[in-house]
Amino acid sequence: MIVIALTASIVVFDGWKLMRSQQDIPNFGQFSTGGMAWQSQMSQELVRNITMLGAIIVMIAAPWFLAERSGTATHWVLIFDVLLGIHGCWLVLPKRYAITKDALWVDGFSVDWNRLWWTGYSGGSSITLQRKGWWRLAPLPLGGSEEDLAAAALRIDAIMVGEWNTLTELLDEEE
Repeated sequence: MIVIALTASIVVFDGWKLMRSQQDIPNFGQFSTGGMAWQSQMSQELVRNITMLGAIIVMIAAPWFLAERSGTATHWVLIFDVLLGIHGCWLVLPKRYAITKDALWVDGFSVDWNRLWWTGYSGGSSITLQRKGWWRLAPLPLGGSEEDLAAAALRIDAIMVGEWNTLTELLDEEE
């Protein structure tokens, strides 16, 4: 029951944060301050979260092999599987992202830049940053179109090397 309660709490909290992101990021496009916001599509989120979806599939299947041995009632395993299925649905829903000089908004959370590091972007279907102090155990992927990701990578580069003001000047000149 403790595992079910913890899993349900995570699923409800993640769902709430995803709904809340619509209020936190109400508009898309470039900001006057140089930042930007964009929204991904379901197919892009599928690519972004494919490894997490694979882990969820394993977590859905594994308890069935252990339930009889551990004496776990079938209804608890079913409830656990339903909760994980809902969480899997949250993973593939379109997400809102935003970049500002101070923070990155992803999955309904704001993450300060000083808590992240990255090795660059060479094109493709996602950008992956790493959380400092977690080695490779906590990747933070961003989804979206290649155009959105290229624009985001430009801003992330500027933030990481301390050239945000130069970037905003260049972006103002382009307009």
